[in-house]
Formats: sequence, C-alpha cells, structure tokens
Amino acid sequence: MKSCKRVVTFLVTITLTLALLRSVEAQPSTEMKTFFDSEVPGINLQVNATAETQPTEYINVTLSLTTQTDIYINYLNLSIFGFINGTDRILMANITDSEFPLNNDSRDYNCTFQVPGDVWGVTYGEIVLTYSAKYDIVTVDFERLTCGFTSTNVENVYLQNVEEQLKSLASLYEQLNQTYWDLQQNYTSLQGNLGELQGTRQAVIALAVISALFVATTVYLLIRKPRQSW
Repeated sequence: MKSCKRVVTFLVTITLTLALLRSVEAQPSTEMKTFFDSEVPGINLQVNATAETQPTEYINVTLSLTTQTDIYINYLNLSIFGFINGTDRILMANITDSEFPLNNDSRDYNCTFQVPGDVWGVTYGEIVLTYSAKYDIVTVDFERLTCGFTSTNVENVYLQNVEEQLKSLASLYEQLNQTYWDLQQNYTSLQGNLGELQGTRQAVIALAVISALFVATTVYLLIRKPRQSW
C-alpha cells in the first residue's frame, strides 16, 4: 500500500505542475462603455472605452468634447493609468492637444493601446483642462481643471487560472482518494480471504494428520491382536 500512496502523490504533483504552467485561453471583450459623461463650465466631456480586457490585450478610448459657448482650449490632456499587480500606478496612454478654439462645436479623439502583462484591476482616467469660456462680453479662465474617473477593468487572468486549476485538482484529488480507498478495501478483503484460506488449509492438514493417526492406530491394533486358539 505504500507504493500506492507514492503513485497517488506523484500524480497529484505532476498534475499541479502542469496546471500552473497552462495558460487560460479566453477571448477578451470588445464592448465599449461610457465611463465618464459630465459637464464643466461651457463644455460637455464624455469618455468611452473598452469595457473589459486582459493583460497584453488592447483598450480603445474615445474622448468627446462638445461646447456650449465660445471656448478656447489652452491645454487638454486625458491620461489612462493602470496598476501593476493591482497596486502600483503607471501611465499606459494619454491624449493631448493645445491652443485651439472650439466655438459651439465638438471634437473627438481616439486612442488604442496595449495593456502591460503585469497590469490588472480597474484602470483610472484623468482629464486636465486649461481653457477660456466666453459668455457674452465676459470671459472666464479655468486653470488646470481636473476630472478623474474609473475606467476599463483588466481581468486578473493569472488568479482566474489558478482558481480554475485548483478546482480541477480538487476534483482529481477526490477521484484519486476514492481510488485509493477502493484499493485499500480490496486489499483488506483479500487479506480476509487469505486468512480464511489459511484456516481451511490448516484444518485440512489437521484432519489429514488425525486420519493418518487413526489409520496407523487401526493397523497397529490389527497387527497386535492376539490370535485365537482352535
């Protein structure tokens, strides 16, 4: 039975190693979602981006500006940040423009970029605007007006892979464990049968010895029987 245990342990170890090395093959979503839709003085801002993706895959981002009055943009920047291992923030992409008028009009920007392999979790977007808005004869200046928002979710593929493989390993362990106990029961049953067989053999031997003694005694008595006189 020790050899059986070693076989089970070996199979579990090999399966675990192969499972952790295997990657999950899943198709990332290309669905777009509105993550930011708000107004600042004189301008409506909207950001649409890929709803969900995976590390090493791509995110598509669209920024739309629609003005409600005469606007002059001094500086515009949209930055998209990711988080390495879900914690450390890094800049993944940005859209920037400067020094242009936008009078009761709209302007769209588009950007597509690849997610680093070690980034996962919810991404973060930030818009920075410096501009002037004209209301009749009054012009109002806005310096580095900043808006932040959460954006595309990057799946933690590694964790999902480990969780799925652990489920598979748990199922395999149950099967191997059941096989082990079946073998144990069969072994115990065989031991019982061997015990019964050993007892029967001993009884047969004892009976044979008794029979031999009986025959020997009978022969001896016949030989030793006194002869009758006539």
